[in-house]
Amino acid sequence: MPLETDDEIRELLSSTRTIALVGASDNPGRASYGVMERLQAHGYRVIPVNPRITGEHVHGEYVWRELDQIGEPIDMVDIFRRSEDVGPVVEEAIKAGAKSIWMQIGVVNHDAAARAEAAGLKVVMDRCPKIEIAQLRVPPVA
Repeated sequence: MPLETDDEIRELLSSTRTIALVGASDNPGRASYGVMERLQAHGYRVIPVNPRITGEHVHGEYVWRELDQIGEPIDMVDIFRRSEDVGPVVEEAIKAGAKSIWMQIGVVNHDAAARAEAAGLKVVMDRCPKIEIAQLRVPPVA
């Protein structure tokens, strides 16, 4: 089952240090741009992933094409993709050794969530970590 209680969400956000943000954008008008900025301000290392802008930089971080290119441990994969496009991202996250998957507000894919959970990843759907951090008063990452 995806994580749903405040305590479960707070624990996940408190234990996370490195977030790969799939669907990162260099456009300040896009939600992923602001979410990445806020997560970095909270102390997380956020690594942007977007094949359309690979090689560029967003908020000082190099943009990668795929998760498996990152080459360092990933605690969470935050997904800014349509629900029907989540499956391949989850497969990449599993291969990359991520510990959790976070599907943004409006993103729900039960099949992908079940595959992630079967592989041992924690799953959150239809929520935004930026909002949850504020509402649950998650302390900044040290």
